[in-house]
Amino acid sequence: MNDEIRQLAEQLLTQGETVLSDRERRVLSRIAHRQAISRNSHSDFEASMTFGDRLADKVASVGGSWSFVIGFGLCMAVWMALNAAIWGFAWDPYPFILLNLMLSTLAALQAPIIMMSQNRQAAKDRIQANMDYEINLKAELEIMALHEKLDRLRTDELEALLRQQKEEISLLRAAVEALKT
Repeated sequence: MNDEIRQLAEQLLTQGETVLSDRERRVLSRIAHRQAISRNSHSDFEASMTFGDRLADKVASVGGSWSFVIGFGLCMAVWMALNAAIWGFAWDPYPFILLNLMLSTLAALQAPIIMMSQNRQAAKDRIQANMDYEINLKAELEIMALHEKLDRLRTDELEALLRQQKEEISLLRAAVEALKT
C-alpha cells in the first residue's frame, strides 16, 4: 500500500511521500484503492454530540429567533403594564427590579449557551472545510491522472502512426526499387 502511495505521490505531485501531510496521504491512499472520500460530516458530527450540546443548540436556535424577541418583548410589556396599572397590588413596582433581575439572569445564562453553540458550529464548519479540501485534492489528482492517461494515449497513437508510416515508406521504397530493376 505504501508503494502505491509513494508511486502516486511521485507521479502526480512530483514530491515523494515523505513531504506529504497525513491528509494528503489519506487522499492518495483512497485514490489508490478507488475509495470515496466524501461522507456526511453532519451526521458524523451529530452522532458525537452530547445531550448538553443538543440542548445548547436548541436554546440558541430559540433564543436567536425573531419569535423569541417578539414574544419576550410582549411579555415584558405586559409585565410592566400590569405592574404600572395596579399601584397598590403590584408585585414588582416601578423601577421593575424583579424584571431587571430576571433579564440579567436570562442574559447571563443565554450568552454562554449561545457561545457554546457557536463554537460547536465553528467546529462543524472546520470539519466540513477539511472534508472539502480532501475532496478537492482528490479531484485535482484524478484530473491530473486523467491528463496523464490522455497524454500517454496520444503518445502511443502517434508512435503507432509513425511505425505505420515507416512501414509504408519502406514498402514504397521496395516498390520503387522493384520498378527500377
